[in-house]
Amino acid sequence: METNNNLNATLGFRDSLKIKICGMKFPDNIQAVTDLKPDFLGFIFYPKSPRYPETLDIDLLLNIPRNILKIGVFVNETQDNILETVKKYSLQGVQLHGSESEELCYTLKSLGFLVFKAFPIADATDFKATENYEGACDFFLFDTKTPTHGGSGVKFDWSILSSYQGDTRFLLSGGISVEDVEIIKLINHPKMIGVDLNSRFEISPGMKDSTLLAEFITAIKS
Repeated sequence: METNNNLNATLGFRDSLKIKICGMKFPDNIQAVTDLKPDFLGFIFYPKSPRYPETLDIDLLLNIPRNILKIGVFVNETQDNILETVKKYSLQGVQLHGSESEELCYTLKSLGFLVFKAFPIADATDFKATENYEGACDFFLFDTKTPTHGGSGVKFDWSILSSYQGDTRFLLSGGISVEDVEIIKLINHPKMIGVDLNSRFEISPGMKDSTLLAEFITAIKS
């Protein structure tokens, strides 16, 4: 298993904005999105999500290039079940989208996995919840606060990102669409290293529009 430092070096976080495409579900679509060469592919292992795949093609996942990191998304799952899933699909990282403890984050990170911790954001006071997780995670993910977990297609007020003063790097999530390229380019937060794309690039839950994704990726990297 690669260590966190090796994975960080592979990604080259000082380069361009990183692209995470989440909620992958269908084999042909996974392959089509893989061909776009994102930095991360996210697979949601939360049974209540419409993007939850009951089964995934293990051979297909094993053949995804090593520089595209596979991230498992979990919501209040046990450590044992997380580790079982990570091993089954040879995932390089986990994204915790519930009320998981900083201890669980630290344990998974110490085992060599990249750890993303998602925080629901509605106003600037919500960034305070990140403080106890400093050092326990590789990245935070700032998503729109909703009654459910992820994939809402709704943005929060991105102007409040300036209120985040933590040391942990983060990805922006929540309602990002191809129309947001120019405003994302204007965000100048030193800890923002990428964006998480999901529902606004879908034909149906879990089925991504690869043409729309390609348009976004080309524009954001230009």
